[in-house]
Amino acid sequence: MSSKGPSAAERARTIAYGVAGATLAVLGLDEELTVAAHVTGEDGVPLLLMPTASDLVRALRREPDLPATLRATDLTPVPLADRVRGTVWLHGWVSEVPLDRRREAAIRISRLHPRSDLLDIGARIPAEQEWTVLCLDVAEADVDDVWGDETIEAEDYAAARPDPFVAVEPGMVAHLDSHHRPELVGLFRARFGQVSPQPIVRAVGLDRFGLRVRCTPPPSGGPAPFDVRFDFPEPVTDLPGMRCAYRTMFSYVRGTAA
Repeated sequence: MSSKGPSAAERARTIAYGVAGATLAVLGLDEELTVAAHVTGEDGVPLLLMPTASDLVRALRREPDLPATLRATDLTPVPLADRVRGTVWLHGWVSEVPLDRRREAAIRISRLHPRSDLLDIGARIPAEQEWTVLCLDVAEADVDDVWGDETIEAEDYAAARPDPFVAVEPGMVAHLDSHHRPELVGLFRARFGQVSPQPIVRAVGLDRFGLRVRCTPPPSGGPAPFDVRFDFPEPVTDLPGMRCAYRTMFSYVRGTAA
């Protein structure tokens, strides 16, 4: 792996952003709960959409907050045998969002996860609502991904920012994987030369620092699948810069293949 890349706190904030699916483990409850939808704001505090009839919401009617861990698992946007790109665990205390702030919180969730049933939140008395919005006060975070396994203090987590392309990255990766396979193979050959047998090269990740591909040798033999990163000369800050960066890499490998 290249030494270039996001910090552990940035990686945690990116996975926790709300695109990745999440589960919640709560002290006193036997099973992990599937979170219907979640999103984090500027401060990194997760807002969680949970059924009002769930054991967790009923428990929070008895206790104002409970120790809990939110686990978000980041998956590749393309189908692969191993889709897990990274996992973040946010440890802290879960509680209900106050009633006067609940509708605003529901709107924030709906911006990333549009669903009509969120319109009822704040429009009816809480007991009649299908969904309740909870929040998690983060005390510590752990991240485990291709860069490594690290623990992040709450202050560092809150001060970091997610990758600026996190919301559009799945669609961009799917586009590169569907429409630029020859260029992805060209990147592999530019790095490793002609290899026999030639692995299948798929796009699996994109961030402001570079492009990540998965190289899978044929079933007949060779090493296990492995990932390779191709760094941009400089971190990019906007979509035109991102497109320019990977198109420049593609132009280079087309030129060397000509």
